[in-house]
Amino acid sequence: MAQQLSFDLPSKPALEREDFFVAPSNAMAVALLDPAFHWPSGKLVLTGLKGAGKTHLAHVWARQSGAWIIPAHALPYEDLPMLSEGPVVVEDVPDIALDPEAQEALFHLHNLVLAAGHQLMMTGRPAPNLWGLTLADLQSRVQAATHAALEAPDDALLAVVLAKLFNDRQIAPKPDVIPYLVAHMDRTFASAARIVDQLDHLSLSEKRSLSRPLAIRALSQIRKED
Repeated sequence: MAQQLSFDLPSKPALEREDFFVAPSNAMAVALLDPAFHWPSGKLVLTGLKGAGKTHLAHVWARQSGAWIIPAHALPYEDLPMLSEGPVVVEDVPDIALDPEAQEALFHLHNLVLAAGHQLMMTGRPAPNLWGLTLADLQSRVQAATHAALEAPDDALLAVVLAKLFNDRQIAPKPDVIPYLVAHMDRTFASAARIVDQLDHLSLSEKRSLSRPLAIRALSQIRKED
């Protein structure tokens, strides 16, 4: 009997404003992205752990403001004067801590965007004073930005993050799965993403519904791997 193939289709993240759950851990960041709010310095640093929602909020703000979204490492290859004609989001700035050319490009983009009266958002995981940028003038400008941190999730937010990750993959866990995961998993966004990925693979490979016993097995496998 021929084995049936299972297709591991890529998930499509939902990045609309209504897809983002506001909780105490992220409420300040959400408030700062309101179109009516003008950042005092014209620039905002958005930080948080992997999966905390930085990219989601960056896309929401970019749609509201008409901003370009550029990864920091790509800046040396971009037309900086053209980018500075409107607001800009530069993602993952700490990734260029050892890239003098990219840091120089961000420094010039920063000055051009603000001189033109537009807003600049920069994202990274740690607090801006820990980004380790070797261009002192750039590091000082980063630290002068308004800072919004996305904090670790509480139970309610963790449950919503799990539900969103499952929905992004178009899979529906049984009702008792998410409460079980929230009670037993590591309390990080990265852990949520890893668990959903593991459950998706298990469900596909074994052609089983996403149930609590499957969740127990997934968590056990992750703990053994760690």
